[in-house]
Amino acid sequence: MRQVLLGILAGCAFVIVAGSASGQGVEHGRKYKAPPPTAHIVVTVVKGFNDKPLPNAAVVFHAVRNGLNDGNLEVKTDPDGKATIDVIEIGSQVTVQVIANGFATYASDIAVDGPTKELLVKLQRPKAQVSDYEDNDGKPAPVTPTIVQEHVVQKPVSPPAATPPPASTTPPAPNGTPQ
Repeated sequence: MRQVLLGILAGCAFVIVAGSASGQGVEHGRKYKAPPPTAHIVVTVVKGFNDKPLPNAAVVFHAVRNGLNDGNLEVKTDPDGKATIDVIEIGSQVTVQVIANGFATYASDIAVDGPTKELLVKLQRPKAQVSDYEDNDGKPAPVTPTIVQEHVVQKPVSPPAATPPPASTTPPAPNGTPQ
C-alpha cells in the first residue's frame, strides 16, 4: 500500500512539474534585448621624442553612433602607457583626445568597425603658436611655447610725480625776517 501511495504521489508531482514547464514557453512581461556588440579598444600613449610610455595621461573617448551622442568616457593610462576600454559599440565614430601635462593635446577621429582597435599616439612637446596678428614692426607676433599661457595685463604707466621745488639753502634770519 505504501508503495502504491508513493507511486501515485510521484505521478502527481510529475504531472504538476510537466504542466508548469509547458507554461514557461509563453512570454510574459518585457522582451529581453541583447546589448549591442562592443569593441576592445587599446590606446598606447608614448613620448614623441624617445618613444617611452607615458603613464597617467588622460584619454577621452567621445562616441557618436547613428548621429546620436553616446557620451564621453575618460580613462587614465597605466604604467605601460596603455588605456583600454570595452564599452564602445561597434559601428561608432569616436573622437579620441589625449591630454598630458607638459605635452601638446592630441585628437583624432577613428571608426570602430571591428571587434578590436589599436591606436598608437606619440605626444609632442608644445610648439610656438601660429598667429595671424602682427606686432608693431609688421612681424608675426611671437608666442612662446608654454604649458599654460595666461593672459597678462600690463599695468598702466603713470607719469612721474612732479618734483617739489628745491628748498632754499639760505638759513632764515634770527628774528624771523627774510634777508
